[in-house]
Amino acid sequence: MIKQFTTQLGLVLLLSACGGGGETSSSGDNAEVAPPITEPESALNLPEEHFNYANIALPTHYTENNFPAQSQFQHAAIEFDNTPVDNPVTDAGATLGRVLFYDKKLSANGTTACASCHLAEHGFSDPRVQSIGFDGELTRRHSMSIVNARFYFSGTFFWDERAATLEEQVLMPFQDPIEMGLILAELEEIVSNQTYYPALFNDAFGDESISSDRIAKALAQFVRSMVSTTAKYDVARSEVLSPRVDFPGFSAQENLGKDLFLLPRENENGDSANCAGCHVSEAFVGPIPNGPVLRTTATVNGLDAISTDDLGIAETTGNSNDSGKFKAPSLRNIAIRPPYMHDGRFANLEQVIDHYSSGIQLHSNLRAPLLDSNGQAFQFNFNDEEKQALIAFLNTLTDHEMLADEKYSDPFN
Repeated sequence: MIKQFTTQLGLVLLLSACGGGGETSSSGDNAEVAPPITEPESALNLPEEHFNYANIALPTHYTENNFPAQSQFQHAAIEFDNTPVDNPVTDAGATLGRVLFYDKKLSANGTTACASCHLAEHGFSDPRVQSIGFDGELTRRHSMSIVNARFYFSGTFFWDERAATLEEQVLMPFQDPIEMGLILAELEEIVSNQTYYPALFNDAFGDESISSDRIAKALAQFVRSMVSTTAKYDVARSEVLSPRVDFPGFSAQENLGKDLFLLPRENENGDSANCAGCHVSEAFVGPIPNGPVLRTTATVNGLDAISTDDLGIAETTGNSNDSGKFKAPSLRNIAIRPPYMHDGRFANLEQVIDHYSSGIQLHSNLRAPLLDSNGQAFQFNFNDEEKQALIAFLNTLTDHEMLADEKYSDPFN
């Protein structure tokens, strides 16, 4: 059973180039008025019963930390949950958020939605190096994936972590002069003018009142519901008690890649580092603090020796020690969302792995483990077989089932 909400998008009257009052260019009594052409109607199709957003079952490897005791940086993903007490995910709230996320009317010229830069088929990221705003201008940075946003330890968002919460983050693209080009009062007015929103707000919040605060809460609920738990990794992981043992459901190459990702790798000086130190838990999210909690837990990954036109998190904190640091998104669905890094400089995973293998640069804010005991950049020095194994493992993090789930799809026809 489907509830259908319909809005008329527009009416276009086709006139002859020389007919003046709607007539064709034919002369005589048989002249005809060109029939009006209407654009397709925009229909909002939602299920009679809500999809499940609030009670998504998390696998045990999200709720328990089964890494060995010596893996000091590892925790269960659930420990990083940034859901605020005043905005728990509800089915009705996330349903409203889904509609807001896909609604192109919520931009200055009705052409751009949140989903325009976060495409499900690309892991809720953008295949372009820079996304295209409502008026054709390019955004400053590459569009970050939002899957597993619920498990970002710091709770901060954007590459430069300028949004203190997800609720704050989701309103910023609407107000960006390149992305969607509105002010909050205009956003509220556009939402209020759509016939389908009052019922959705009433369902989500108990009355039909529309505000930017409620828009933010609904969108944040929808984004937090985007949890990846059904990738090949999860299926194979369910067969074993620890992430460190071979998975029966993996090929030899995939298990090798998993070991390369998880286990420490030593250089000639006896220094060691691993991928999992900066992509922690089995949600594969950004690093966590190993000591006092500072403004950011992000690290420099040696993309450049000197930060020039983009200082990263330092642009938010004003702290030069944060120059060159950028937020790390979850690695879930990483294989289907090139290009990579904040500026999209790497076109494929091969280039990413080459960077960590031999291209890490000695930035002034580079720190251990990517800075070795000799004060040099730590290089992983993967051979060709290891590089291919890492790529095979990263492919197991693609969650095709989650990305194809109707509850995360465009509700507009």
